Amino acid sequence: MEVEFILTVVYILGFFSLCNLIWSLIRGIWVLFLRPAKNLKKYGSWAVVTGCTEGLGKAIAFELASKGLNILLVGRNPKKLEAISTEIRQRYKLIETKDVVIDFQVHSGKEIGKLIEEGIEGLDIGILINVAGENYPTARYFHEVDQELMQSLIKVNIDSVTWMTRSVLPIMISKRKGAIVNIGSGSSAIIPSSPLFTLYASTKCYMDQLSRSLYVEYKKYGIDVQVQVPGYCVTKMTLRMAAIKEPSLFIPMPEDFARASVRMVGYEPRCSPYWAHALLWGVSIYVPDTVLDTFRLAEGIRRRSQGKTD
Repeated sequence: MEVEFILTVVYILGFFSLCNLIWSLIRGIWVLFLRPAKNLKKYGSWAVVTGCTEGLGKAIAFELASKGLNILLVGRNPKKLEAISTEIRQRYKLIETKDVVIDFQVHSGKEIGKLIEEGIEGLDIGILINVAGENYPTARYFHEVDQELMQSLIKVNIDSVTWMTRSVLPIMISKRKGAIVNIGSGSSAIIPSSPLFTLYASTKCYMDQLSRSLYVEYKKYGIDVQVQVPGYCVTKMTLRMAAIKEPSLFIPMPEDFARASVRMVGYEPRCSPYWAHALLWGVSIYVPDTVLDTFRLAEGIRRRSQGKTD
């Protein structure tokens, strides 16, 4: 009888586990491919995008413009901002743009707040996308991270998100609607640790917790806060860090990620928009942490950057 009882319990647990897996797959297909995107113009007529002069930020800015949103571009290079603004207006004739020059590596938190508040004054700000980010040039041990890089990582990945978010919230609260999206990293969610990129991953963990807590805090005001968790994409950052030059099944171009990213705005507080990244995240749940620790991969990146062979 005891053996039969144990087997019955095992069968029941296995059945519910199988049902849960099937449900997760069905829901994943719905969310990633079939669920309709929200009408983003309901949040407001303007979207603010940081880190928009290249990579994911640029692609997301263009994708938002294609949805009929005016774009306020935030970056540190005036000429690049002007070029992106001109390109957006030429491609989408009815779209307005505005540039705000902020150097997150240089400006203090209060200066960031003042500059962005002046920039958004009088605009119907509905969406903020915090894309600007800084990473190591290549893998390195924590004690090898110089003070300048350490300060830059903290200012760009933490201070900028904090002050940008703080600056747009009053407008969104007054309207009782808005969306804030922070572009996080798989290094803070998909894998359990990120050796040799420790400080970068830690700053992204801050962004993850900030977003999840703000989601709960401001939901009653009609403000949707979300952190998106991408894996590798083909950008200058990944080219410099890991020598990734070409797209593949799990490494999309910025434009492919941007389309998936914008479709997710306003939904779950934490998501991985691109289907292949989401698949990796789902599989990682069932893989032991010791397997997912990426120390050997990071050491390989470090050796290649030093001109050594494996």
